[in-house]
Amino acid sequence: MQNVYLITGASSDVGCALIRRLADHDSQALIVAQGAGDLNRLAELCREFPGRIRTYDVDLTDENALNAFIADVQASCPAPTHLVHLPALRVINTKFKKFDEERFELDLSVQVRSAVKLCKTFVPLMAKAKRGRVLFMLTSYLIGVPPKNTAAYIMAKSALGGLAKSLAADYAPFGVTVNCVAPSMMETRFLADTSDLIVQASAEANPMGRNARVEDVVPAMEFLLGDEAGFITGVTLPITGGSAF
Repeated sequence: MQNVYLITGASSDVGCALIRRLADHDSQALIVAQGAGDLNRLAELCREFPGRIRTYDVDLTDENALNAFIADVQASCPAPTHLVHLPALRVINTKFKKFDEERFELDLSVQVRSAVKLCKTFVPLMAKAKRGRVLFMLTSYLIGVPPKNTAAYIMAKSALGGLAKSLAADYAPFGVTVNCVAPSMMETRFLADTSDLIVQASAEANPMGRNARVEDVVPAMEFLLGDEAGFITGVTLPITGGSAF
């Protein structure tokens, strides 16, 4: 049976690396890749793997656009066997008294509401097929005491983690696994709004003396998406170099 990977946030550094790894290791895979205004980052992959990556430019904060995306995937693609949900707004470190409620609502749409709609549509189809993998991107900030001034990010990721646990319990009898990865600070474009001092301090505090890299995280994601991980569900895997566990 062909693997069909639906990856949201696919134009991120992690998304691009995951697509390359999956396409390299599964020559029959079809990858449905969502980005938002940055599909140019997927252009090289599309050239390298012609006909195997279908891209969608979708603003996940726009409910109508999200619904149209889901409908088009249903109409034009085989049912996804794998769902990988990566998107998030960048972390902005700010004191709670300056909590930006409007931006928080946008991040909830990007991370949580879109995940609910996607899972509501595609996870029951996986259950019907008795086969499926769902993977969410969380954060090591959920393990132990979180950094100060990150309430919005922590709340959104916590909601996503709760969804993962609930789905894992509901769909385990049907051969569908639902897991999460929780990296520590990872040096990607996602840190563009984070000060260099915070990034440096994080690296220095890590037992391994550096921050996480994309290549530290993607192999673990591939494992959780694979057949070998069929008896692993409801798990949040820390990828932290020992800074949180």
